[in-house]
Amino acid sequence: MIVAAPVRIHLKSKDEIRLMREAGLVASGILDQVCDAAKPGVSTWELDDIARKGIARHKVTSAFLHYNPGNKPPYPAVLCTSRNEVIVHGIPRKSDVLQDGDVIGIDFGIFRHGFCADTARTLMIGNVSPDKRRLVDTCRDALEAAIALCRVGNRLGDLGNAVQSLAESRGFSVVRQYVGHGTGRQMHEDPQVPNFGKANDGKRMKSGLVIAVEPMVNAGAPDVEELEDDWTAVTRDRSMSAHFEHTIAILDEGPWVLTRPSSTPGHP
Repeated sequence: MIVAAPVRIHLKSKDEIRLMREAGLVASGILDQVCDAAKPGVSTWELDDIARKGIARHKVTSAFLHYNPGNKPPYPAVLCTSRNEVIVHGIPRKSDVLQDGDVIGIDFGIFRHGFCADTARTLMIGNVSPDKRRLVDTCRDALEAAIALCRVGNRLGDLGNAVQSLAESRGFSVVRQYVGHGTGRQMHEDPQVPNFGKANDGKRMKSGLVIAVEPMVNAGAPDVEELEDDWTAVTRDRSMSAHFEHTIAILDEGPWVLTRPSSTPGHP
């Protein structure tokens, strides 16, 4: 989930990062169950229910439910389910039923032991066209390109430049209205992490920084339109969109993807 961040950067201790890793593994495991259930004929409401049951089973807290950034109504679900032309913040509904050939971004966040884990994946439902598959693959590849640069001494602009360069080289665009963010005891902390920018620009990354990197890649133009529910963000030209996200700790030995079970410190 993406909202403007506060202004203070809090570098995490090793103990805090271990707690965030525990939260990341729980978030990833619940999201695995949601993704396994995402098939033609299943509603996004049913997916949200699976996530709610996972939250209850693990005795954690949703980072999204009732989230209220000030000028919006409280968010009513534990998932964001963003189908096809929806970029982010799609609200799960009983009437929103997955169809063969859809793409859907599923964004999920929890708090465990007072720390947040935030992660998202875009799924391809059933028989997906080559163009949609290429879009999803590009967004995933863009996230991996950014993760590879999550190293002490690199700059935030290096991440945005990696995402933008890869997406645009394949004929896609990156959303500028929403960005990634720091995370920790709050879901949204400083710094903001744009998906565009210049290499060697912006704040330098330090050991202990934890950020949520989340490229949003559109098949058409980057322009965004927000629907009347004050949450759902769609592509203005109604082209397809994809979204991936991981929570990443910047360590001296390299990046640690806290929401990826196979990741270890320095080996994303």
